Amino acid sequence: MAGENRDDSTHTPFDGVVPAGFEADEELRRRVTGVRRAVRALFARAVSPAPASPADARALMPMEEALAHLNAAPAPESVAPQLDRPPGEAPTVRLRPGEGDPAVRLAAALARAAIEFLTGPDREQLRACTAPRCVRYFVKGHGRQEWCNPSCGNRARAARHYRSRHTVTDGGPGS
Repeated sequence: MAGENRDDSTHTPFDGVVPAGFEADEELRRRVTGVRRAVRALFARAVSPAPASPADARALMPMEEALAHLNAAPAPESVAPQLDRPPGEAPTVRLRPGEGDPAVRLAAALARAAIEFLTGPDREQLRACTAPRCVRYFVKGHGRQEWCNPSCGNRARAARHYRSRHTVTDGGPGS
């Protein structure tokens, strides 16, 4: 995750966040789960008026609580912006963490990535996958995309076929 084996021109929000050999504890699990719950609540509202993921339908964190939780996650970490100017490329900025605790850095990096996504142009293309039993959100890549991946599309088509063959009310084979 630290990016030692990657081309240095490719940066992610998680570069150098967690050192090799880092082991998560219950406190980190609690932090990351809290960030995930807040993000899913905000994603559910971002796809509105379309329906949210079925996993979120009954247990959404209230909007104000989700915003407060997501905004609080990066607060304990101090960051310093670093200007990077690769030869022949436009300058970019990276945030270098000042916090020594990898658990704080990880929760903060996840929250920052979610905040950047929710305030960026891709938010308009965010969708909840409509396949049966899928709980994922995805960024719509083309105009007719309904599912997060091909296997979900196959599952949705199979379910639709099953329903068409086993409908009791239409006098079909299931009656």
